[in-house]
Amino acid sequence: METAQKLKEEIDFYLDSLDDEEMKEYAEKEIENIKKSLSSFEVEVLLNGKYDKNDAVLEIHSGAGGTEACDWANMLYRMYSRWTLKHNFKEEIIDTQPGLEAGIKSMTIIIKGINAYGYLKNEKGIHRLVRLSPFDSNSRRHTSFASISITPVIDDNVTVDINPKDLKIDVFHSSGAGGQSVNTTDSAVRITHLKTGIVVTCQNERSQVQNKDKAMQILKSKLYEIEEKAKKKEIKDLKGTEDDINFGSQIRSYIMHPYSLVKDHRTNIENTNVNRVLDGDIDEFIYENLRRNAN
Repeated sequence: METAQKLKEEIDFYLDSLDDEEMKEYAEKEIENIKKSLSSFEVEVLLNGKYDKNDAVLEIHSGAGGTEACDWANMLYRMYSRWTLKHNFKEEIIDTQPGLEAGIKSMTIIIKGINAYGYLKNEKGIHRLVRLSPFDSNSRRHTSFASISITPVIDDNVTVDINPKDLKIDVFHSSGAGGQSVNTTDSAVRITHLKTGIVVTCQNERSQVQNKDKAMQILKSKLYEIEEKAKKKEIKDLKGTEDDINFGSQIRSYIMHPYSLVKDHRTNIENTNVNRVLDGDIDEFIYENLRRNAN
């Protein structure tokens, strides 16, 4: 890390010493590309956790704010979807619970690609939005919250003991898209793990069997993560991502009024272009949090 920083300082010194403006402009462009490559290489070095290379289960839940929060949850889905596309990852929507008037109450997605979990693991937490409400006829400022949960997808070869007696399995009419058979049969599956209270729902596959298999895969990943963390902490500590989705617990704020600013409260990284961030440009926040945790 120190070598990369030293090289960046030497590059900046070299730029300052150039007299030819045209040459300086060309060098700045080339060196900016080098800096981006160095930053990417640095992040690759930081992604050395046990599950970092795995796919990731991303869950979005709306919090305080009613329709506003549901719309905010949908905006976050779009942000992560754009980020996924920019990194040539793939997404698979497992379950969606729409809001009553707009947006989504919750959504579960699998992000597929090398290091998907490693990149996204620090996005876990509460995200806060401040804006003039498009749902308020008086155009008043509203604050909304949504939570993000990230879990690594565990390989099928990993053994997780799940007692069938600890499972409550419900089937119900699917509300998602996916073809005529999905919409006319009780194909959606909800699995509740009674001991931990974990609930996993899958309704986007075509058959009940496929939905059950996918839900079990996600449940297995969640239980395995708990088992691993329980070796180092009390299980109650794992509920840190399940704080009230409300004031004071956010990891990042997105402010669209009265000024434009996105601020990560863990690293103090700021970006004044909120629209660009919401369009999926979140790498600076991801990278800085990886560096913070490494240090």
